[in-house]
Amino acid sequence: MTEQAPANEKLLATAGALFVSFPHCVTLGMQYLGSVGRKPTLKVDWRDDLVGNPASGVLHGGVITSIVDTTSAIAVTAHMTELETIATLDLRIDYLKAATPGKAIYCAAECYRLASQIAFTRAVCYHDSPDDPIAHGVATFMRDSNPKPMLAESAA
Repeated sequence: MTEQAPANEKLLATAGALFVSFPHCVTLGMQYLGSVGRKPTLKVDWRDDLVGNPASGVLHGGVITSIVDTTSAIAVTAHMTELETIATLDLRIDYLKAATPGKAIYCAAECYRLASQIAFTRAVCYHDSPDDPIAHGVATFMRDSNPKPMLAESAA
């Protein structure tokens, strides 16, 4: 099956770089690895200061929540021809197993429906393969949530 190309490749690359530059994403060390078609992938390396349970060394669930939300938002922009301000309306995560201490977490997401006012996404977090997931996430985003643009006209 051939991956569908982004609606605007420059916009997708710009959004990927923009979203991981937000302060909380920088603090977590999120990295935009690029996209396959309209499916972006982000990565967070394991770090001691991100551990939620010092006895086990497992990363805090908030790290997974943040990477699912951010990757999903980037997936929405893959369907847009022009950048819109979007806002997360709903986010649900099923934690399937504990992340392995010492290993990076990857998240891949897709926007499977872009309606006139709402976007619907699904995401998977994993270490080595999306076929062995740590967590699944689904989210909805409100489109055009703010009349103020996220970027200067020339940037997008």
